[in-house]
Amino acid sequence: MSTLLHSASTSSPSFSQITTPRFAPITRISLRNGVRCKAIEAVNLENGRPSASEFLVSGSGNAIPRYVVAPNTRIQDLVNRNDTRLRIFSGTANPALAQEIACYLGLELGKTKIKRFADGEIYVQLQESVRGCDVFLVQPTCPPANENLMELLIMIDACRRASAKNITAVIPYFGYARADRKTQGRESIAAKLVANLITEAGANRVLACDLHSGQSMGYFDIPVDHVYGQSVILDYLASKTICSDDLVVVSPDVGGVARARAFAKKLSDAPLAIVDKRRHGHNVAEVMNLIGDVRGKVAVMVDDMIDTAGER
Repeated sequence: MSTLLHSASTSSPSFSQITTPRFAPITRISLRNGVRCKAIEAVNLENGRPSASEFLVSGSGNAIPRYVVAPNTRIQDLVNRNDTRLRIFSGTANPALAQEIACYLGLELGKTKIKRFADGEIYVQLQESVRGCDVFLVQPTCPPANENLMELLIMIDACRRASAKNITAVIPYFGYARADRKTQGRESIAAKLVANLITEAGANRVLACDLHSGQSMGYFDIPVDHVYGQSVILDYLASKTICSDDLVVVSPDVGGVARARAFAKKLSDAPLAIVDKRRHGHNVAEVMNLIGDVRGKVAVMVDDMIDTAGER
């Protein structure tokens, strides 16, 4: 038998080509770039798992496998690269606010190209890659509400088509929030319509501040983070060192009594005053009565929306 195998191995050229040494070094050539790359070394295992020596530990305690890291790569580079997965972009509604948010987080504001065509159409292009990133779009829908809302929708669509991982629409001022119910026949509920537009555009989450009513959160089919600016106002009033006996919280209408009462409790249970007014039309109101004592005191008027800020 050994003679037959010896004769076959010396006489048959095809058999000698098949029996390549088992542990010969393997060299692969990439046809695309023409770059030679050698097979990586075997991973050291302990009980079927990579040993501790196979991991690089960063300063934050994150363990990164060595076999997925290129040679001579610093852990700092990997950490910084992971930090860039958070991107903040701003529309034209309030770029100063977006810049301040980015500076507070220690990030650079993302670069975008936004312009208007002659017929009023809006063009949006992201100037950097957002593939696999968590994107935050800061765009309040303040006046002009229609322009800023449409710009926000186009920005969301641009991020979605650029393969962003998550898109959060940061809307400090949520336009059309007052149209959250029908007060007369044949009216639209525009708040629900805007919520549908933002959802269908591709947003994964919405962050809004001091909505006109809490029920507006239920209009969205995506998560909504409702934050309040009350703490900032309280800190501001505390810095003014106003005596609690000289302070009174005023509700501009009967519908805002609960909001004003909650605010007054956080101001050492300050007294409350209520303005009784009648609305004769949109942005038209007339004060009928003032319930409470405000004479000689510092009046703090609490409302969820300031539209005209006019006196009636």
